[in-house]
Order: sequence, then C-alpha cells, then structure tokens
Amino acid sequence: MVDASPITAVLGPTNTGKTYRAIERMLSHDSGMIGLPLRLLAREVYDRVSTRVGEARVALVTGEEKRVPRRPDYWVCTVEAMPVDLEVDFLAIDEIQLAAHDQRGHVFTERLLLSRGRRETWFLGADTMRPLMAELVPTASIVQHPRLSRLASAGAGKLSRLPPRSAVVAFSTPQVYEIAERLRAQRGGAAVVLGALSPRTRNAQVALFQSGEVDYLVATDAIGMGLNLDVRHVAFAALRKFDGRAVRDLDPAELAQIAGRAGRHLADGTFGTVAPLSLPDGVAAAIEAHRFPPVRRLLWRSSELDMSSIDALLASLRARPRARSLRLVDDAEDTAALARLAEDPEVRARARGEEAVGLLWEVCRIPDFRKLLFESHVALLAEIYGQLSGPSAALDASWMAARVAEIDEVGGDIDTLITRIASIRTWTYISNHARWVRDAAAWQERTRAIEDRLSDALHERLVQRFVERGGGAARRSRSSPGARSSPGAPSTQRRAEAEPPAVPEGHPFAPIAALRARLAPGPAAPAPEDDRARWVEALVGAPHERFSVDVGGRIFDGERLLGQLARGPTLLLPDVRLAALEDLGAGARSRVLRRLVAFARDLVEALLAPLRSPEVRALPGAARGIVYQLEQGLGTAAARDAEEQVAELAPEGRALLAARGIEVGERVLYVQPLLRRGALERRLALCAAWFDRGRVPACPAPGAVSMAVARGVDPKAYAAIGYPVFGTRALRADVAERVLRALASGEPAERLSGWMGCSAREAPRVAASLLG
Repeated sequence: MVDASPITAVLGPTNTGKTYRAIERMLSHDSGMIGLPLRLLAREVYDRVSTRVGEARVALVTGEEKRVPRRPDYWVCTVEAMPVDLEVDFLAIDEIQLAAHDQRGHVFTERLLLSRGRRETWFLGADTMRPLMAELVPTASIVQHPRLSRLASAGAGKLSRLPPRSAVVAFSTPQVYEIAERLRAQRGGAAVVLGALSPRTRNAQVALFQSGEVDYLVATDAIGMGLNLDVRHVAFAALRKFDGRAVRDLDPAELAQIAGRAGRHLADGTFGTVAPLSLPDGVAAAIEAHRFPPVRRLLWRSSELDMSSIDALLASLRARPRARSLRLVDDAEDTAALARLAEDPEVRARARGEEAVGLLWEVCRIPDFRKLLFESHVALLAEIYGQLSGPSAALDASWMAARVAEIDEVGGDIDTLITRIASIRTWTYISNHARWVRDAAAWQERTRAIEDRLSDALHERLVQRFVERGGGAARRSRSSPGARSSPGAPSTQRRAEAEPPAVPEGHPFAPIAALRARLAPGPAAPAPEDDRARWVEALVGAPHERFSVDVGGRIFDGERLLGQLARGPTLLLPDVRLAALEDLGAGARSRVLRRLVAFARDLVEALLAPLRSPEVRALPGAARGIVYQLEQGLGTAAARDAEEQVAELAPEGRALLAARGIEVGERVLYVQPLLRRGALERRLALCAAWFDRGRVPACPAPGAVSMAVARGVDPKAYAAIGYPVFGTRALRADVAERVLRALASGEPAERLSGWMGCSAREAPRVAASLLG
C-alpha cells in the first residue's frame, strides 16, 4: 500500500500515554480503528471510547466477541480480528514490537506494512522498534514522549515484606497458585490474573485488587500489555518462561514491559524480585533508563495466498521474504494445522477449487484455545471442515449442541474451569462465523452465557482459595513490618469494626441484605461479594435497552435507581452521578459509572440520530452549518443565530434538509422528529443535567402546543426542548412557524389564539414577539 497519508510511530517506554494519545487522536477524526494485542485490553479500550461517544458509535471486534452497531464510526479490535478491508480516516496498531513474536508476529508485521488510515496512521510500541521502523516504513515520523512517572529498582525482598499494592509476577500457573496461597497465609490474600482467564473473571479479580479488598495481585505476564492497574510495585518471582517451544530467559525489554505496570500516570513505581531471586547485572539499570537492544528481525508471512489448491496454499505460506530484516514464521499453528490436514485423503478430496481451499484455510485459523494435544485440535478441525464442506454447508446443530453441553458444567476445581472456559471460547469463535452455523445469534448468546457462568464459578473458586474474607488481607498488610497506609485514610481495622452501611430500600441487594440481617448474630453483613460481582457484570454488559431515564435525568435499571445525569463539559456531553451504591467496592462503582456514562452518550446519539446520518453528513457546507447549530440546541435553533448559513443555503440544500425532517423557518430552525413525545422527554432529561436546578421547564402535557413561561426558568431551556419563548408563551417550534405564516398573510392574532394554545387576550403579545 502506498503511504499517501501521514504515518506516525509513537515509540517509548510504558506509561508515556501512547494508547491514551492514540484514542484521543482517533476521536478527533470522523472514523477510526485501533488494533490491540489482547482481548482484555480491547474490551478496556472499548469501554473507554464508548464512555466518550456512546456504544451506538463504537464496534468491538475480537475473535470471540463482535459488538457491531448499525453504523459505527470507531472500531476497537484485537489485531488479528481487524476488518482490514474497511476504510477509516484514522488507524492505529498498539504494541507494534509484537511483530517480533514467534507465533503472532507475522500479523503485526502485515499490519505494519499494509494497513493504513485514509488520513492518518499511528503505530505504537517500544523504542526497540526504531531502527526497523525507519527501514520498513521510511515515511513514518517517529515521536517520543517521556514516561509520566519514575520507575526505580527496589532490589530483592521477601514475599512476607512486600509493600501493599504489589503485583507478584510468575510465569507458570503452579507457581502463581503457590505464591497466592502463601500471600493468603501471610497477608490475607491476593487476586489472581492469568492469560487464560476470561474477561469477566479477570475483571472480577482485578476489582478485588482495585477496591482494596486485597492488597496483592499475583499474575503472569498477562498484565504486561497496557492493562491499567493501581500497582505501585512489581516483584518478579521468576525470570524464565515457557514460550510454547522451550523454557527461556526473558530479555530485559520484556521485563521492562511488565515492570512498567508499576506507577500509573504521575505516580512513581518500583520493581524488584522476590528474594532470593535477583535480576542479572545491568538489567535493573537498563529498565530504569529504558535502554534496550533494538529489535533486529520481524516475523513475516506472505499476504498474497494462492487458494487454487492445498499445495499451492502451503507453498505461498512458505514463500520467503525479500527483506533481510524479515524472517518467515515457520511454526504458526494455522499453517501446521493445514499441513497436517493436507495428509488426510478425505480432506484433500473435498478441498478442490478456490472456494473449498479458502474454507479449509478459514477452519485452520480457528485458534487452539485449549493448548492440549495438537492432534486433538486437528481432529476437531477435520470434523468441522467435513461438515462445512458437505451438502448442508453448515455445522450440524445437534452435534454442536452435544459438544457445547459437555462444557456447560460449573463444578470442578480452578484448572478444570479454566479448561472449560478455553473450550467454550472455541465454540464462541465458531458461532461468530455466521455462515458456519444456523441461527448464529442464538449460538453466540448461548456460548457467551456458558462462558459467563463458568467465569463466575471460577471467580468464586479463586476467592475461596486465595482470599481470606472479612478484610483480613488489608489488616495483615497494614500491621506487617514496613507496610504503608495512605495518609488520611481510615484504617481497615476501623472499617471492619464499624457498622456496615445500610442498603437502601429498592437497591438490587436489599432483599439479600435483609435476609442476612435477620440471620446474622451481630450487625448485618453487606451483600455477598459474589452476588454483587454477578450483578455488576450483568449491568456492565447489558444492552442500551436495559436502562431508562426520566424527564428529571434519573437513570433506572427497571425500577432501581442507578444514577442521575449531571452537568458535563457541554449540553451534549452529560456526566453521571451514581446513586447510593456504597456497598459496592470502588472498582465496581467505577465500572458501573463508566457503563452509565456510555448510556448517557448513547442517549444523546439516539436523540440526534436524524442529524447524524451519513446522508446528513454528506450535505453541502451551508446545510452542515445549520445542522451543527441544531445539534447544539438539541434540535432547535433561532434563525437569527444561523443567518449566515441560511443566506448561503441554496434551494436544493433547503429541499435536502426538508427531506430529512429539518425545517428552516423564518424565526426557528427545528427538526420535526425531535418534537415527538419520546424525543421531548429525552431533551428534558438532558436539560435537567445542564441547566441549574429550578431553571428547567416542566414537561408539557401530551399534545400541548405551548406553555406559559414560568418565572425563573431559563429561556434557553425552553428552546432546547423545542418550545422557544415568544412573549409570555413558550411555543412549539412548528406551531410558531405556522402562526407566523398566518400572521404574515394578514390573519388577526386574536383569531389564532387556538393555534397558539392561549387566550385571545394573550395572543397579541405572543404575535408581536413572533413578528418582532
């Protein structure tokens, strides 16, 4: 692809704000896409972007999850799942140094060489990519930003003396479990983060840590790729890992990527090891200075694949790169699966012609989430291909149901549940290929529900095994030698002994709290953490339709009050103030707040949909200026405020606007669909958030054409709900224009009082204001 648009490489250490800057830059464009290295990180960025612009404008695409609204402007994806044929104004790839990864590197390299935004492209990653970036993308401008906080070595320390808010990093599941059990015995418990956890389980575990219920996190290098955690210290319990082929030492740049999780934004962080382990000579200094050897070669695979036959496809997959800085990936799972299936005579007999070979390649790219026996994975692929290439061209529903049913079991230990989650991910991936299964949406819902149940069960097992309930972790950590507490914060001991907060009537956990209050011998315990976690997960993942808002701006989940729209930066960007959900931890409250802010953005997007369709965006300049004025007024604008645009508006532009319900009147510009009852109530909710209390009009009665102007109510608020003020009345915008036309034709004001919804005595004053 020709590099016609500007390309920027934002390179540097962790915590320099690379991803944040890319998101901000993307949102400055009309459309954009960002590719991220992890499903978990993609979901985190999706939450962040949808909070800004609403879920109606953002798509989330990973191998196992596709949330694609009708007309998304922004796409948040895992790098492998990016719809590369889709053109967007801005495109970014995060953690581009993964182009050197043995298994996944060729995908990142392909994006580096071929993927571009129409107007701008960004590549984000480590400074070790600088030489190869200059060689392979010579037109790229390389930009660096300093780390926002200091990262310093703290040397080696005993596990029992680690400071609170520490993350201990190991590279095998057994070692993670062993450390977590030791922390439970010594410090009250730890949250656990493994790469094999589902997003739901990972979020629940992180919430334990973020809310302060536990002060320690035990993780693999799954935390190393941009996940934002309140970690102050990272301690390595191991420096070697199995990378899928062999056990090897981590290089300094990899260690720095993980150590950089300590200290977020402006807060400094430290790193070290768990004694008696120590870092090799010079590594700590290299991490502090962010200086590492450059990446020398990237993994590569041809993107020009020959589907004429299996052998031709294999040959094209084995084509050698021309650049010396590129190395052919020689052990990719999908290529290995294809080579093994090519030995099957039945598969060869079916895979004849480009379409059949292309289908086989799609099947081979089903990830081996289970990571058990490769032969077992290949056997599953052979069965899937046999059915898809058969007469029905789809998977047998009863066969698939039987395979899925085997997984739908929440009993068992932690490892069993992790294995089941990996297995259901395979079927979720398959169900997201709509051509492969009948009633794909139902299968997606079913597999997602199973993963949710397994995830909840796994979180419960992790808590049972690694967390001492009742605040023990925090009490132990603060009573341990060398432990620190936040200045001014009440001690966990005092919090544990204090009367637990009451659960208000109507709260989602009120029945649970009431039951526990009757049964408990002492003070009522808060609602069970597991029930809270499930409720929060369901709420965060709920569709827009689950929530409602009244004319006072209160947000409800059914009959439960969740929050209140509050004044934000502009009328079109309201904030949200949570209702009484104090029994939720800080992490859970933050996630609920983020979901409600996204709902508020969707509320605005749904309201202004008539002004934001692609057809309206394509209107000529003067018409677009009028649309902008209408957006700022929630669908109403004074004609005098848009005199310049109206004067420049050609007759055909006026007709185009009228065809979309946008009326350009003599005194008022308005959008006819936004005068309907549902839109009126949404406009009132937004006004309740923006205007000062007491300066918002009452909700007009159904069918009311005008209202008496109330003392103290801001006239701009009347206009924002579609009832601009004329004299003593707030007149509905379309009625105002109709009355004005009648007055201009010589009709006496008194005879139009019925049109105005006022008395004959009041009508002349309203008419005088309209004509003035």
